[in-house]
Amino acid sequence: MSRRSNPAPSVPETKREVVTETLHGVDIDDPYRWLEGDDEAVDEWVDAQNANVDAALDDPLRDRLRPRFEGLVELADYGSISVRGGRYFATVREPGADHARLVVRDAPDGEDRVLVDPNAWAANRDDDRSPRSMAWYVPSHDGGRVAVGVTEGGDENYDVRVLSVPDPASAVPDDATASATESASDAAAGFGAGVEEVAVLPERGRVNAGSLAWEADDGGFVYVATGGAADGAQMDKEIRRFRLADGPDDEAVLLRHDDQHVWPRVTVDPDSGLLAVAFSEMVGGTEWYVRVDDELRPVLTGGDAETSVRFHGGTAFVSTDHDAPRRRLLACSIDRFREGDLSFDECREVLPEGEGILRSAVPTPEHLLVHRRRDAHSRLSVHDRDGTHLRDVSLPGYRSVTWVSAARDAPEAFFGVTGFDLPPAVRGLDLAGEADADADEGDSAPAEPTEVDSADLSVPDDLVVEQRFVDSTDGAEVPVFVCYREGVDVDGSRPTLLYGYGGFRSSITPSFGRFRLPFLADGGAFAAVCARGGYEYGEPWHEAGMLAEKQHTFDDFVAAGEALCESELTDTDRLAVAGGSNGGLSVGAVVTQRPELWAAAQCAVPLLDMLRFHRFLLGESWTTEYGHPEDPEAFAYLREYSPYHNVDPDATHPPVYFTTAASDTRVHPSHARKMTARLQTEAAGGPFLLRTKPETGHGVGKPASMVVDEQTDSWAFLYEQLGVEVEGDGE
Repeated sequence: MSRRSNPAPSVPETKREVVTETLHGVDIDDPYRWLEGDDEAVDEWVDAQNANVDAALDDPLRDRLRPRFEGLVELADYGSISVRGGRYFATVREPGADHARLVVRDAPDGEDRVLVDPNAWAANRDDDRSPRSMAWYVPSHDGGRVAVGVTEGGDENYDVRVLSVPDPASAVPDDATASATESASDAAAGFGAGVEEVAVLPERGRVNAGSLAWEADDGGFVYVATGGAADGAQMDKEIRRFRLADGPDDEAVLLRHDDQHVWPRVTVDPDSGLLAVAFSEMVGGTEWYVRVDDELRPVLTGGDAETSVRFHGGTAFVSTDHDAPRRRLLACSIDRFREGDLSFDECREVLPEGEGILRSAVPTPEHLLVHRRRDAHSRLSVHDRDGTHLRDVSLPGYRSVTWVSAARDAPEAFFGVTGFDLPPAVRGLDLAGEADADADEGDSAPAEPTEVDSADLSVPDDLVVEQRFVDSTDGAEVPVFVCYREGVDVDGSRPTLLYGYGGFRSSITPSFGRFRLPFLADGGAFAAVCARGGYEYGEPWHEAGMLAEKQHTFDDFVAAGEALCESELTDTDRLAVAGGSNGGLSVGAVVTQRPELWAAAQCAVPLLDMLRFHRFLLGESWTTEYGHPEDPEAFAYLREYSPYHNVDPDATHPPVYFTTAASDTRVHPSHARKMTARLQTEAAGGPFLLRTKPETGHGVGKPASMVVDEQTDSWAFLYEQLGVEVEGDGE
């Protein structure tokens, strides 16, 4: 295969306008600060960079890859199931559709009744409006209504729309003519037959499913609203109470909170109506309060433990890392929780700290479905409400449980599961079901879940999945997952993509990547590193990769890359590294620190200027993870690794493909712009490419057609830089 069919493009010119800023007695030159703006000059520069990407990527190669990715989109996607009032809510993206629809069923395997179809919004939108998408939903306790989060252009500034959920009979009018007319009208509005829009709360900021809770009578909800990114007010937070009978203009503001580092969330006990409010830094401890007599009463406060609370059947279940780095489950009565001034020692211990990280414990009337992760892959087990272990749930191989839910009034649970060799699937479980006794062990045999939804996608029989452990700095043993096709012959080492994140307590776990399948079929290998800064081994693992210890994250990426080469799976001519957001920071750091280790890099929506990240969008709230550039000690270690400030003009850097988004309201596009400009102007090697995506944000609400475009470009870049031959090219 030819390494390039397009002629090598000329790099767009970038003007230098040096701004010198003295920080803690150190002069910092910033020649591309003008790219932090949003004026016409920046727009022209962005357009030139997009044109440069199109000129640089191999068109015939993209043409060969695109049909393979389009075929992979022609498969259904299934989201989580929420059970409310005997109804089963779920999101389903039908084969070929751009967006998932919100549906409701009357049984887990029942017929889908459409509530919201965002594909209709795309078909009927005005040309001057950004595309709308549905990002989340929260059904009421009785299943009679649902609140839906709608965003334009993926900017995460949500409208909250409240919809009625029709009964099966009322969804189909008796009169055929009326049925056809109403169905056409509903479909054009993006709603299913019989669905009514009860209320619209426009532009409520970064409200999401985790910060909205229906009240016990289902007559309204409490939620956390923020200001908008355009006003620079995303950090301004209010807890509001909306009652359907009052209308959106008569909301009650229960609390205003302007601490930029602390985010509230809310939960309501459906039985007693008790409202609990949690305040937590993005990576710090959690303080819990209850609202009684129109005042907030402290419950669990004053510590640095990360804590979550679930109410069920008169009990408050408290999951915490207090005196338990891998977490444990405690419980007390809701009456005691309401009284306030609760200590962890007063609670009874339901599940002690175990060998794996406790991720969740979902209660039903008589059971708990418990999810733990050990060495970054999942275990599920069924327990009595007092914590007594009843049986495990069958999860063969390396699996990741992505969500768990259950009916409040029945022993019925659901969970999402995936793996490197398992497409995402929805499974159901009868928690009260009797398991056969294992004659050899004397314990109950694992419970076998039932399949509810799964993608019709076959996985190659020769796909090998391994977990390796590599030695890194300070004696850390770092897990690395590796997968490849054993039956695909490769001439020499395998082209390999190493992916990672390493931050904000986010774990790297087994996951299925449908768009990786062509790469694996063409002889490639995929690896995922569980770098420090994540939560694979609890809070100590997180703290080992944050603040002054952040370098450990990058050390783990490098250790994984070196180990993959030492094992002769790959070599430095065929090893690429990839990551996004905080993972993009990791990529930027390892590319500038060890440029010779990588043959290529992909860096998506990244943080790269670590001396100015706090000045944009949500950046100030991340100073608890990274440290604050205005603090002298933090400035010293941030400057030491900040990718934008550590480009070595004497080093040869690998080709890098940066991507960012015009509507990103989390990480400002200037990070990718400035880094691209510096590499193109001051560094050897490359090419250094930047794609800016319009009408999308940090990753929310992307249509499938946009995903195909992105995947085609990203993989075409990797195929070319790693010398991968497309299947059939050599015939």
